[in-house]
Amino acid sequence: MDRSMLAEMLTFAEETARAAGGILRDRFGKDHDVVFKGTIDMVTEADKASEALIVERIRAAYPEHDLLGEEGARGTASASGLQWIIDPLDGTTNFAHHLPTFAVSIGLEQHGRSLLGVVYDPMREECFTAARGEGARLNGQPIHVSSTPELIRSMLVTGFSYDRETRLKQAHLWRVFIPQVQAIRQTGSAALNLCYLAAGRFDGYWERGISAWDVAAGACILQEAGGMVTDLDGGPFSSADRVILGSNGLLHPAMLEMIRMHGEFPPEGVTS
Repeated sequence: MDRSMLAEMLTFAEETARAAGGILRDRFGKDHDVVFKGTIDMVTEADKASEALIVERIRAAYPEHDLLGEEGARGTASASGLQWIIDPLDGTTNFAHHLPTFAVSIGLEQHGRSLLGVVYDPMREECFTAARGEGARLNGQPIHVSSTPELIRSMLVTGFSYDRETRLKQAHLWRVFIPQVQAIRQTGSAALNLCYLAAGRFDGYWERGISAWDVAAGACILQEAGGMVTDLDGGPFSSADRVILGSNGLLHPAMLEMIRMHGEFPPEGVTS
């Protein structure tokens, strides 16, 4: 794709993310209309309002493009293969509990290949951006992954499935990593996990059960910041695969080995 066109789309995505983030900021801390999509997976009126704004803008600016939104927005297959992948409120549980850690995530892929990503945190006024081959930025300033060389000096981050039984099994790998690292965190936002990794705040990230809208933008930002993104077996990353392993690159072999040896699930007869 032409660099000037890609830059134009990145500007559009950033402006759109900031506008949607304004909706979330205005509604933060108030009572919300909460609907549960599962036992603990929720959606609020703010998710829907944010997605409506993003979808309206995309359809007006790029009507020929496909789109995929967490709260149900869909487009039609584009001959160009261009698809916008949007999470209007990544971190809904945080938002609903008045915890100010959430973001708007907008990614653009072509035939499954990342072209750009924007993740905007409206409470901290932090906007992470990247375009293929152009590097990653935070509020316009270049960012890069950490240089942490070994697990024992690292701070990792992960997340947990909305399925409670799977969540118990996932805790096994958390326990395996704990004595091997400096710390492990869970922010409640996959998009911010990837951006914090891109900015050198975290050193590695793994998760199973994520969706394309959780990671499409953040994975692009991480890669452009010099990081590495694969599946949990070390194979090529796809936002559609529902698994992700991201790192500063230096820690990738060690993290892959830990996951290969211990997996996400405890041995037979061991409970989490």
